[in-house]
Amino acid sequence: MKYKDYYKILGVKKDATSKEIKKAFRKLAAKYHPDKNPNNKAAEEKFKEINEANEVLGDKEKRQKYDTLGENWSAYQQGGGNWQQYAQQQGGRTYQFQGDGSEFFGQGGSGDFSSFFDLFFGEGNGGGFEGFTTGRQRTRRQRGSDLQAELPITLLEAYMGSQRTFELNGQKLRIKIKPGAYDGQKLRLKGKGQAIGGGGTAGDLIIILKMQHDPTFERKEDDLLHNLEIDLYTAVLGGKVAVPTMKGSIKLNIPAGSETGKVLRIKGKGMPLYKSPSTFGNLLVQLKVSIPKRLSTKEIELFKQLQDLRNG
Repeated sequence: MKYKDYYKILGVKKDATSKEIKKAFRKLAAKYHPDKNPNNKAAEEKFKEINEANEVLGDKEKRQKYDTLGENWSAYQQGGGNWQQYAQQQGGRTYQFQGDGSEFFGQGGSGDFSSFFDLFFGEGNGGGFEGFTTGRQRTRRQRGSDLQAELPITLLEAYMGSQRTFELNGQKLRIKIKPGAYDGQKLRLKGKGQAIGGGGTAGDLIIILKMQHDPTFERKEDDLLHNLEIDLYTAVLGGKVAVPTMKGSIKLNIPAGSETGKVLRIKGKGMPLYKSPSTFGNLLVQLKVSIPKRLSTKEIELFKQLQDLRNG
């Protein structure tokens, strides 16, 4: 079976940081998402391939194994043994990454992935090879299927962070949503998926966050966009206006001569970064100049005077 180069699929270098991998994944996922490419089989397959690459490179244990074995993976499987022991024998290179491995970015469980993924990681749909004996013969251990559920959250919850408690099969579960959570993010609860008999292990429960529409802000990664309507006089002369933020209103200085479409940037008033909640994105304020209607006779006269002045 042909080896898959997940770094090439995401368009990143082999020493890319987890942040660089996440950024590349989000960009490609947005481009090839099925919602943006309806009835496009090629885009759908590309989307699955991107998710598979992210499932591996976005998880420190999978990436470590993938980097260690590399294109020698088939020789390792034929030989059996422990992959970490194999790494020491081969002088393989490993990487260390921050995070607890509980956040997964992408769509679908392991059942959506390729045969290469299933053979390499032993996480095929509903089962797979969970480990190897010290000899050449592999031991098969069944695993239950993963379950998925969508969880709608508000922008405020994503900003502040929150906890949700729910019941599944008579068991009360709690999930923590960290500040900076985003639409489509996957939170995995280990062993809370489909159970399986015969000594097998239960699958995982994957919670997919779905961001609800917010009437005030539009999220753009870690930035927030707010459309602000200003009157003609403020646009021409400048002035201070109230602008909403996630923590109350602030006064924003509108430069004289501002036009519709002009974007003013307020640093540190956007969303908290998921991996660094003390750091914030920006608030982008896009101006829309409102032209006055139903002018009085006096106003019309004054505008004509201004027009004459401008035309000299």
